[in-house]
Amino acid sequence: MSKPRIIVAGIGPGSASEVTPAVLEAVRQSDVIIGYKYYFQFIEPYLRPGTPCIDTGMKKERERAEEAFAQAEQGKTVCVISSGDAGIYGMAPLIWEMKREKGCDAEIEVLPGISAFQKAASLLGAPIGHDLCLISLSDLMTPWDTIERRIRAAAVADFVTAVYNPKSHGRYWQLYRLQEIFLQHRSPDTPVGFVRQAGREDEQVTVTTLGEFDPEQVDMFTVILIGNSMSYVYDGKFVTPRGYYREKDDKDAKGIGQEIMIESFRTIEKEMHNPDIPLGKKWAMLHAIHTTADFEMERILKVDDGAVENLYAGFAEGRIKTIVTDVTMVASGIRKGALQRLGVEVKCYLSDPRTAEMAAEKGITRTQAGIRLAVEEHPDALFAFGNAPTALMELCDLIRKGAASPAGIIAAPVGFVHVRESKHMVKPFKHIPKIIVEGRKGGSNLAATLVNSILCFNDAAQLKPGRDV
Repeated sequence: MSKPRIIVAGIGPGSASEVTPAVLEAVRQSDVIIGYKYYFQFIEPYLRPGTPCIDTGMKKERERAEEAFAQAEQGKTVCVISSGDAGIYGMAPLIWEMKREKGCDAEIEVLPGISAFQKAASLLGAPIGHDLCLISLSDLMTPWDTIERRIRAAAVADFVTAVYNPKSHGRYWQLYRLQEIFLQHRSPDTPVGFVRQAGREDEQVTVTTLGEFDPEQVDMFTVILIGNSMSYVYDGKFVTPRGYYREKDDKDAKGIGQEIMIESFRTIEKEMHNPDIPLGKKWAMLHAIHTTADFEMERILKVDDGAVENLYAGFAEGRIKTIVTDVTMVASGIRKGALQRLGVEVKCYLSDPRTAEMAAEKGITRTQAGIRLAVEEHPDALFAFGNAPTALMELCDLIRKGAASPAGIIAAPVGFVHVRESKHMVKPFKHIPKIIVEGRKGGSNLAATLVNSILCFNDAAQLKPGRDV
């Protein structure tokens, strides 16, 4: 008797035209076909006359495998068919596991097929042009906690993600949870495509966004593809670029600098002890750690609830037009592209001739004098301090006197004298959005990067910093 032989063949997503020649040849030479009866229609025209097709019914994969080995041990060449690719949520792994369990010497051959996600991708445009992963939401054999960890990892790592087994009659909420997790790490504008009955007569193709995606439009016959941060929709099609046609500007130092910054932010996020904080606080934290390489920022950077979000809205809507800094070093670190984009002016009064004159006359520091002048001209600006605690203390005094009503305060002076006290003085102003670097640490570069985190907050959801570097 010849050695038992089992061929495990992927017959594609559901169209006879997409069954590979190798699979067609395999079914021609097989003595028996085993599979789910719905799929027999796609290979019946290619069978030898009289070839039996054995159906074990839905969700009877183990029985299917048992039958395959029983038939093979009778000396028959057996072909086990799977939809799509037999190795992707198909019969191939089960056949190999059973071979090991039985200690059987059967020869196993696996023939690949076009997977459902590949067919769906071709109908949607070109969504899988970069790194991708596949996730099944079926928790029949995989605990939901494990599935959720994989979902979160895919979302954080910016993979294009194909979702199999998205819903069933009894499994209705998991897809909503996946969408919730992805929206924590991706922009609501991220392209999403889904295809129902890909390659079959009642095929339906839909392109939408992560924010607009409605899980109620999906069933078990649907494959979903979620884009990465570079994906876009063009001419109604979903595209994820590989990078061949980047604009020339993206290849110069500016583009390279942004790529490095994006990778740095992703690294920082992975190493944070507590990355699951509100997006505004997280965005400021990522900027602070990136600038200082100091993870102590997780402990000492204090961001008021909604401060980053509300201050960004103030700039974007034109309600905040000015940023005042205590020293020129802070002003020079604020990105000019962001200021121009939002129509914002930065003012530092340290070198204003009136400052020196007022300082000498009043017996105060030049930075204090500069803040007094700033408050006279721009009492409702965002004030950013990265050097002088006396300037911050001066602003606090002017607020208490009703002379200043800042849109927000970034309190990051650095040093050893009055530094801690100046930051404590800011805290009672509950009505003013604040970002405070506790203790002695701070600096002009840190104050500037915290301003930048506000000005580019609209890039936070995609974790895509550095637009204006």
